[in-house]
Amino acid sequence: MGSLEKIKNQSFALKTIQEWKEKAEASLKGKTVESLQTTTYENIVLKPLYSRQDQQSVPEYPGGSDFRRGVYPLGYMKNEWKAAQRISYQTPEELQKKLHKSFEKGQSAISFDVKTVLFETEENLKNILAESYYQYPFAINAKEFQTVFLAVAAQLDKHEQISGYIAADPIALFAEKGLISEEFFNKWVKNIQLSNEKSPNLRTVLIDTVPYHNGGANAVQELGIAIAEGVYYLEKLQETDMELEEVLAKMIFQFSIGSNYFMEIAKLRAARVLWNRITELYGAKDEVRGMMIAAETSSFTKTVHDPHVNLLRAGNEAFAAVIGGIQYLHVSSFDEHTGTTPFSERIARNIQLLLKEEAHLKKVIDPAGGSWYVEDLTNQLAEKAWGFFQKIEANGGILEVLKSNWLQQEIAAVYQKKNMDIQTRKHSIVGTNVYANLAENVPNKLLLEKRAHFAGEENSLIKMEAISIRRLAEPFEELRSKAKYLEEKLDNMPAVGMICLGDLKQYKARLDFMKGFLAAGGIKAIESKPILSIVDARQFVSQLPSIHYCFCGSNDQLEMMGHEILTILKSEFPERYFYLAGLPEKEKQDQWIDQGIKQFIHMKSNCYETLSTILNELEVNTIEETKA
Repeated sequence: MGSLEKIKNQSFALKTIQEWKEKAEASLKGKTVESLQTTTYENIVLKPLYSRQDQQSVPEYPGGSDFRRGVYPLGYMKNEWKAAQRISYQTPEELQKKLHKSFEKGQSAISFDVKTVLFETEENLKNILAESYYQYPFAINAKEFQTVFLAVAAQLDKHEQISGYIAADPIALFAEKGLISEEFFNKWVKNIQLSNEKSPNLRTVLIDTVPYHNGGANAVQELGIAIAEGVYYLEKLQETDMELEEVLAKMIFQFSIGSNYFMEIAKLRAARVLWNRITELYGAKDEVRGMMIAAETSSFTKTVHDPHVNLLRAGNEAFAAVIGGIQYLHVSSFDEHTGTTPFSERIARNIQLLLKEEAHLKKVIDPAGGSWYVEDLTNQLAEKAWGFFQKIEANGGILEVLKSNWLQQEIAAVYQKKNMDIQTRKHSIVGTNVYANLAENVPNKLLLEKRAHFAGEENSLIKMEAISIRRLAEPFEELRSKAKYLEEKLDNMPAVGMICLGDLKQYKARLDFMKGFLAAGGIKAIESKPILSIVDARQFVSQLPSIHYCFCGSNDQLEMMGHEILTILKSEFPERYFYLAGLPEKEKQDQWIDQGIKQFIHMKSNCYETLSTILNELEVNTIEETKA
């Protein structure tokens, strides 16, 4: 018994940051702790360790102060987030059936894709809206169809009880289309005023940052844009006879949740901090200063290839959204870019239900609150985003920075950094630029729907550069599509011959690296038997119908055998291209290049550019052979 008490009373000795640093650097073999720091796309430096010293004052309870900890004192315990899965459909009748089934299986908001087919007759939309509005809130980004939506909603019995949101964001629509319509905006303002009278509990003003996110924006830019749009709408709607509190009660913000888990949690928390700062400056009452947030998992991060990995991505993003404190959530199906199925839609909905029922997130109030890392990230994001918002305002406001293309250029600059990290594989996309599966059937990508111009309003249009809708995986998906095309032309998968010098243990590491490197572009690595002489090499190259070859081997093996073999092969097969796996010492590189090496392929190589060159050369060769 005495031993048990002794164990209970044991405690760990307190350690200082300096002691931790010394211990860490001892294991880093000469590197400093600072070498573990990373810089995000938001230009925030992430430290390897956070402590109490990094924490500023944090509100003790959710539902107050700066609202970083949420807008409700009891979090999801009293106000669960709504499962607002956007239902896909082909006909209004199909939508009606799927909505009914979805509510039976856990859906808790009326949400669906907005399609032209819904508006062929007003009766179609009326039947769908009347189905369940008295039981569930709406969660609809009505886009350019908001006028029809609200007109039909006003005809419903007890329309004053309608809740949730049927909202639109004209500025986000302008950014997507590359067109600004004053006439459309004026109609939108009238919609807000009429809806305020007919359906006082319905939110109609959307601040949608999804187009900017899908264009490649970082979290700071998304937040700065959200606040700039919010301020613009506050100003414009107050110019009508609407009161400040009325306008705020009509607003809802929509964010896309990316793959950087902690950054996305902090983004949602910082959004509430920023909006609280704005509304406080406007003199709004506490009860209307909390930001209502609808979130969706990111389309930007999803892939066409190895689509089941999208389940993990969507789960991670949904988890971050819930921890961040949202009110509505849509989780994308893992096959959203190739055509959803009932199975994929059910799994997407069940991700939310799992977070509620099995992970018990609805029973925990603000689990991220007080985390030194998350709180520091929240503060840094809020301050940097405030600075970006001020830049937007200094340049004339959100509409002016779009008209001048300043905002488009700022977002494009961030996207280029992200794209370069994907191309060089500094940033991994599993199943796409790393661990690609060559045996996978490449699906046909579906083209994104291009919406029509604002009908009948051409005279009031102002043209500008549209925000490009992108996905990170697209460059490599295009390579895979090209490789598939060449495979059909060649009756064989595009291939690179691997000239393996020495025995297995001498070349295996670089051979494995090359297999993964080439697979990202749909190219197969065909390995030779161990090459021990020029005869072996000549036989391999002469028998393989490929124009590309790569030397694999240890540094010693390459120096001992590689130079002689390369010189002879290049003289006998001058039309072939030769690569070398690895990066020789600088003073030896010129010799290899002079002897015929086209490129060194190593960890820091631009994978996309290298594979693109190989496929282009294969295509040219195929065309020439066809002509011959």
